Amino acid sequence: MKTLKIKIKFLPLLVLIAIVVLGCESKNKSTQSTEEVIPTSRDLSVQKVISALADSINLEINNGKYGLIDRFMVIQNEKLLADFKYEQDYETIAQKFDTTNHQYNYNHPNWHPYYKKTNLHTLQSATKSITSILLGIALDSNKDFDANTTLVSLFGNYDVQSWDKRKREMTIEDLLTMRSGLKWNEADYTDPLNDCVLLEESNEWVKFILDKPLDTIPGTKFNYNSGVSVLLGKIVRIITGKRIDKWAEEKLFEPLGIREYYWKETPDGEIDTEGGLYLSSEDLSKIGLLLLNKGKWDERQIVSENWITASTSPIVEDVKRDKKHKIGYGYQWWIPEHTNGKSVIYSANGFGGQFLMVAPEYELIVVFNGWNINDRAEKSTFRVLQDRLIPALRNK
Repeated sequence: MKTLKIKIKFLPLLVLIAIVVLGCESKNKSTQSTEEVIPTSRDLSVQKVISALADSINLEINNGKYGLIDRFMVIQNEKLLADFKYEQDYETIAQKFDTTNHQYNYNHPNWHPYYKKTNLHTLQSATKSITSILLGIALDSNKDFDANTTLVSLFGNYDVQSWDKRKREMTIEDLLTMRSGLKWNEADYTDPLNDCVLLEESNEWVKFILDKPLDTIPGTKFNYNSGVSVLLGKIVRIITGKRIDKWAEEKLFEPLGIREYYWKETPDGEIDTEGGLYLSSEDLSKIGLLLLNKGKWDERQIVSENWITASTSPIVEDVKRDKKHKIGYGYQWWIPEHTNGKSVIYSANGFGGQFLMVAPEYELIVVFNGWNINDRAEKSTFRVLQDRLIPALRNK
């Protein structure tokens, strides 16, 4: 673990001096581990397959098959096997759209996809998955609360329009699994009546969400709802007494060596935990490594193994968002493929093409950052791990 952390930390220097390995083209560099452990012939064979596929995907990206892609990384068995970075002229691309300078205008180049010309890339809803980790750390450290804690016990002092019997039974786990029961429409982000759009235009985010009526019994039906992720961020503050960005610095970012980030602040002084976090791609990959190592980093348990297991298990077996695949959902983590309750892949997904995808059986992590928000690409990067990499490894 420590070796990989150092390697990722110094990756920009490797890119600067133009190290080219594994057949990757010079303008999109990759690095390979230089650990002293001698890889087996099978290890080398697997790495060769992954590298060849990564080169093939990179070629398709350069040919425009996947639209606007900013970064593509592949890590296997704690070795960085491929790293491609793409330059897009977002200032020119954005000119034909509304470029009002506002943090929730997704076409303003100061805010999206990079934060003010830094290497901090918007994660959009992949933020939700990191929020889940931070909540897990908070619950690990305070046994007075757990996933069965009710919302009314946490938000009872809010002037909510209705704490009826059903809403009083809503739990933290109902929020984590997107089964809150709240009436919420988030199907089309171009719809001005989309509840997430209305939330981002409101001045009191927490109250906006809590005031929503129920339309189903909590804990029974999946309905994607960015608002519940905002409530989860607030719950971290209620439990710990610290705003979630400060909690993250202390309990997650500092131990993982994540020193630079940006996190949007809401008008009422809270932190946007539904989609407001920006990280570098290298630091995003560290989140995947933390989960692969069951919550440990440098032998330190950052978040409990039990929380990692629950988060990445298909608690909701089928969210019915993809007719061809049975996609599950855990604690703010997508489960694109699972068999007999075991996750083959789990993933943090974000608007525009932010993906941190993990295949634990193969010790494999794939990171994509992109910004396909106005035009639909011919191919989706979300399918790369499931449709390209894993089938090739299964045949080895």
